[in-house]
Order: sequence, then C-alpha cells, then structure tokens
Amino acid sequence: MLRDAEEKGLLVRGQPGTVIEATAGNTGIGLALAANSMGYRCIIVIPETQTEEKKAAIRQAGAKLIEVPAVPYRNPNNYVRVCSRMVENLRQQGHHVFFGQQFDNTANKKAHVYSTGPEIWEQTGGAVDSFCCAMGTGGTLSGVAEYLKSKNESIHIGLTDPKGAMLYRWFSEGRLAASGSSITEGIGQARVTGNMVGLKPDSVHEVDDSEALSCLWNLLNEEGLSLGLSSGINVAGAMRMARMRPAGSVIVTILCDTAQRYERKMFDEEYLISQGLPPRPVPVQNIEESDLSSALEEAFASDVEVKTALAEYEKAVPEELMNGRPLP
Repeated sequence: MLRDAEEKGLLVRGQPGTVIEATAGNTGIGLALAANSMGYRCIIVIPETQTEEKKAAIRQAGAKLIEVPAVPYRNPNNYVRVCSRMVENLRQQGHHVFFGQQFDNTANKKAHVYSTGPEIWEQTGGAVDSFCCAMGTGGTLSGVAEYLKSKNESIHIGLTDPKGAMLYRWFSEGRLAASGSSITEGIGQARVTGNMVGLKPDSVHEVDDSEALSCLWNLLNEEGLSLGLSSGINVAGAMRMARMRPAGSVIVTILCDTAQRYERKMFDEEYLISQGLPPRPVPVQNIEESDLSSALEEAFASDVEVKTALAEYEKAVPEELMNGRPLP
C-alpha cells in the first residue's frame, strides 16, 4: 500500500509524511515497520479492546497509538470512521498525511495477487486445489483467489468466518446478519469492503471459538506450533474443507501470527472460562515432581564449592584480564 501511494504521488520519499491507519489486526504493526524503513512517521487508531501485546508491538515499532472505544461500524464513532474524520481534520490543518484505508484500498488486494498467490502456486508446484481463510479487510482471500483462479479455475476457494461476523450469511444467504460472538481479533466483518467486491467463494464455513481453540491447543501440544487466534479459525476451516474435498487434495490456509500476541486471552484460564471456552490442556510431564525437585536441589553447588571454584578461576585467568587490561 505504501509503494502504491508513492507511485500515485500520495507519499514522496525523502519528504515529511505521516501514514495513518485504522486497524484491529496486524496491519498496524506492518505499516509502522514499513513506514520506518521508508522514512515516514506512523499513527495507528485501534479499538481499545485489542490485546495489550499487540498494542505494545505497535508502540515498539515507533508508531503513535490512539485507542478509541470499540463500537460497531454502523456507529459514527467506530474506529475506522473516527480515523477517517481525523485524517480530514489534519489535512485541513495543512499536514501531509496518507490514510491507508486498508479495508477499501485495493492495493491491499493487489499485494496478494502479486505476492501471496504466486508464492502459494510456486511452493505447491501448481498442485494446490483448495484455499481458505478468514477475512478482515478481505484483501488476502480476494487477492489469493483472483490469482489462483487465473491459474486454474477449478481451485476451490473457501471463506472461514468466526461467530459474530456477518460474511458467512452474506455469502450463503445474501444478507448481512450475525450470530454469536468471538474473542478473535482482526478478522470477521460487518460489511462488504472494497477489497471483497467481486469475490465469490465456493464454500463458506462458520467456526466458533471452541473449535478454533481446540485446533490451536492441538497444534501447540502435538505439532509445536504456537499460533494466534485467527490461525485457529483458519485451520479449523481448512479441516472442514478437507472433509468435503476429495482424498489427496492440497489445501492451503494462512497462519497469521503467533500466540504471544494474545497471551492474556489464550492462556488466561479465568478469562477463557468466563467466556465459556476451554482452557489449554497442559501436557502431563513424564517425570514426577518429587524426582525433578530433588534432581534440581542436588544440581546446585554448595557455598564452599562455589568459593573454591571462584578462587581457582581467578588463579587460572591472567591478571591483565581480571583487571580489565588488554593482553600485550
């Protein structure tokens, strides 16, 4: 999106410019880092309900973070709409700002037409026959679908939607309606964005948080993959697709980020239980706690052993090094 803005003259390398974006997902982190590398400043407007880990990552990337109350898109104070009006106000004040508009800026979708789609095709040797993922802005699914369909029209495209989002019913019934809720972040949409225009998924799947978390716990405990909440939705959708596709199908999905960005949600047992969700089943260790405790206790050297070892070390090390002077 930033390169596209430069090509259109909306940002000029070497001149002061500020990138502003409304995001509840990982785009804010990516934009902040990319803006740094291109010499721009960055301001991110985010719903206050997003995880503290994600907010910290945005701040660490050097962006200014503005938190606003989380309200539906139909509310004039939705974070996207507040950000849009703020951008206009700054422009009227004479500031040079670029509003990323990731939801409706089709440079988002094009990035996946030119990069993610070809990467999937090349890495599977053209064998991919199914692709599915959830939608936040819609750029990933729409862009990948456009590219893969251009290579093979029979490739099956699936949308996986979390509970509480409206796209499942939009694509299956032609109406924007939601049922339930989800603790996931950055996916699930209550409107058809500019990046979704023209998308016609071959199948749609609605996944609840319990199913997604079950996938995440299995991936962590059995595969050694520590993945974020949206990845659980995506993997659950891919597994559903696998049950409906022919044996031997090559199904691809997206693993967006890691569990570390959602630690206070995913690994907070009290929080999960309050949401009616299953906490992580902790793997049972194969060494008894008593054996581990005694082995650890015996592993520590005594005070006498520590004193003797340090004295011997001082004798063995040249005096020049002990006093911080370089050797001749």
